[in-house]
Amino acid sequence: MAIHRIGIIGGSGLYHIEGFTQQKWVKVKTPFGDPSDELLTGRLSGRDVVFLPRHARGHRLLPSELNHRANLWALKSLGVHWAISVSAVGSLQARYRPCDVVLPDQFLDRTKRDFEHTFFGRGIVAHVAFADPICEELRQILLKSAKAQKARVHDGGTYVNMEGPAFSTRAESLTNHRLGYDVIGMTNLGEAKCAREAEIAYATMAMITDYDCWKADEAHVTVEMVLDNLKRNAATAQSVIRQVLPQIPTEPNWPCHDALRNAIMTDPKLWPAKTKKELAPLLAKYL
Repeated sequence: MAIHRIGIIGGSGLYHIEGFTQQKWVKVKTPFGDPSDELLTGRLSGRDVVFLPRHARGHRLLPSELNHRANLWALKSLGVHWAISVSAVGSLQARYRPCDVVLPDQFLDRTKRDFEHTFFGRGIVAHVAFADPICEELRQILLKSAKAQKARVHDGGTYVNMEGPAFSTRAESLTNHRLGYDVIGMTNLGEAKCAREAEIAYATMAMITDYDCWKADEAHVTVEMVLDNLKRNAATAQSVIRQVLPQIPTEPNWPCHDALRNAIMTDPKLWPAKTKKELAPLLAKYL
């Protein structure tokens, strides 16, 4: 019987969570290169989970160095069908305060590496629907759980994905603020695109650490500020995740789990053997 696991992408505060048992670090080789790190499998809140340290243990990878294809391929190969991303973000609006949680439902792509955010090409063409880039079913469970934990949580919003690694200029930050966007980060758009192609239901817990630099009456973002608020956010993230996991269905039957069904344009008879082999974890049910 196949194991349907839940993936959690984030930092060290998440895999030191109380009650995480049967821990085992697993090294996964992928056709797209190395994932950020080994992946930690185990049990939490009665569910099989896989933790991926996004920036590697010890925070050794820049956002632009993240191999989203390798990370999501590795998660899929380990039986992950749902993925919760816990991410530090800057607030672009006054109503989102440091240590608040925002559950975005949209992305704006300001990266320069979007060609690395797809598994397809090399003889197989696919165009997944991405109008709603976040799995709404998973987002609603996160919202309900965050409210139950008395977190300051906000329902919906647009996550601006910048490239980094430098933080925004004031002109960039003011522009994003005036355009009405909600939070800004450097990582989640690539994850979301690859998750959709891998038929993994994906949602973001955006943890506010700062006001970027648009807000004149607040100190502009620094690493020290981010790290200080990340530590405060870790307890919130842990408590929400513990409550969320038992509420996720045991069978992957949400719309995101069939994202490729009408997305692949290339006749299977024409699929190159090498590409078909590389994408086996994604294409298995269509072979």
